[in-house]
Amino acid sequence: MTVVKGESVPDRARPRAEADPGPVLAGFTIGVTAARRADEFATLLTRRGATIVSAPAIRIIPLADDTELERVTRQIVADPPRIVVATTGIGFRGWMEAAEGWGLADGLRTALGGSRLLARGPKATGAIRAAELREEWSPASESSAEVLDRLLAEGVDGVTIAVQLHGATTEWEPIPDFCEVLRCAGATVIPVPVYRWVPPDDRGSMDRLIDQTISGGLDCLTFTSAPAVASMLMRAKETGLLDQLLYALRGRVLVACVGPITAAPLEELGVVTSAPGRARLGALARHVAEELPRRANRILAGGHEL
Repeated sequence: MTVVKGESVPDRARPRAEADPGPVLAGFTIGVTAARRADEFATLLTRRGATIVSAPAIRIIPLADDTELERVTRQIVADPPRIVVATTGIGFRGWMEAAEGWGLADGLRTALGGSRLLARGPKATGAIRAAELREEWSPASESSAEVLDRLLAEGVDGVTIAVQLHGATTEWEPIPDFCEVLRCAGATVIPVPVYRWVPPDDRGSMDRLIDQTISGGLDCLTFTSAPAVASMLMRAKETGLLDQLLYALRGRVLVACVGPITAAPLEELGVVTSAPGRARLGALARHVAEELPRRANRILAGGHEL
């Protein structure tokens, strides 16, 4: 149904074991929407005393079974684009692995080798180099907006650009706008639906998490990917609870996101989010442990902090 950006950026280099932080989150209930590494993230929070309510908001489609990705890959092999934008390391690596399974890896590598490769950040850069390819440029900001600005400044009229999607094509996710802006500037855009997701088969746990958020039973709701945000918003809309959910998220519930891309769909809807300085799972857990107690004594009245 939709495409994605990948879930939380993996912590490749494991940090040194930190001292026991103590039960700083005792008495707080935190919702975890992650599909990947959910147990690991929950452990980081429970070590700090939190009560966890886990409800995976998405289910990842195995790339090898993705017929749309295979179709697009064959199109790129047959007629390579001038520019390729790689947005996530996990997505780019998964794409190359799936191409291997389809017998298209050599053809895809040749096609991409003849294209200008732009990497959104260091993880995408690493995946490109692991495939024995070389990126032309990557922004220090790790921002899709900076990649888009560079392309528009160069001029893209008449240029074919393949964009590895890292956001779902839903009304709440920003990446389709990236493609649409390029199209409006005259480019021919080939969306590469790497790492697609669908809602979970059993939506009962997500429904209960939405209800608990609305009813005041949750102190913090965490998101590690924009698709998880989109999936929850879609489900709330389907069940007629979107306005109530947004009201709760704009008020007493701390909304903690792993990074700005994940937060973007909520920020667009007027939800104030909080995020760590680095888009890492461990950093998010530490950020929640710092921010949630800090908010504990704040009182919101009529939308104003007292």
